[in-house]
Amino acid sequence: MKRFLLIIPGILCGFMLFAQRTDFKQEFFLGAGGGMTFSSVDFVPKVSQKTHNGFQGGISAKYISEKHLGLILEMNFVQRGWTEDYENNPEYSYTRTLNYFEVPFMTHIYFGNNSRFIFNIGPQISYLLSESSSMSEALADDIAQQQSVEENSFAVPEERYENASHKFDYGIIAGIGFALKTGIGDFDLEGRYYFGLGDILNNRREDYYSRSAHRIIEAKLTYYFKLL
Repeated sequence: MKRFLLIIPGILCGFMLFAQRTDFKQEFFLGAGGGMTFSSVDFVPKVSQKTHNGFQGGISAKYISEKHLGLILEMNFVQRGWTEDYENNPEYSYTRTLNYFEVPFMTHIYFGNNSRFIFNIGPQISYLLSESSSMSEALADDIAQQQSVEENSFAVPEERYENASHKFDYGIIAGIGFALKTGIGDFDLEGRYYFGLGDILNNRREDYYSRSAHRIIEAKLTYYFKLL
């Protein structure tokens, strides 16, 4: 599955490079944008979660090399993380926020003229800048009490409460939306989904979690101005 996901951007980039050339005038744009993130972490074994809300923003460069085809490179600051759901224990709460610097590199496909349907897909790499967490007093007391019992295994799955083991993250991002070309610039409104391929925590045989990867839905608005 991972290999298949990584092959997709290569196929699209290859199609763009070998597409039949016309008299189309190439374009280059710079822009800035931001929006909301709705994230979770794919833990195996599963951890019950609510949607974790955050924000993201950064700068973008868009190069239209062919009719209907181009490339987008971004540099963003983004908030990710997870919020645990303790439906049967409402006095418990836990939230972890992870702040990343991320660089998506996407193939850009569009249809239309002044009003366009857009589709973006490609790889993304990220680096963890900082993290913070919030735990209710009731949950903290319960964990401390359980850990104080000799040979109790409760603390093992709770390694997710420790700092992230891996700062580098990578995955695939894809989005669809609409773009509007105006006299003052272009506006791209897009919904995206990020499928993380890396893990936050160690996943060695002796570790409790075999998977801890990001899953993120994003809503983003980007303003572009044309340079060339």
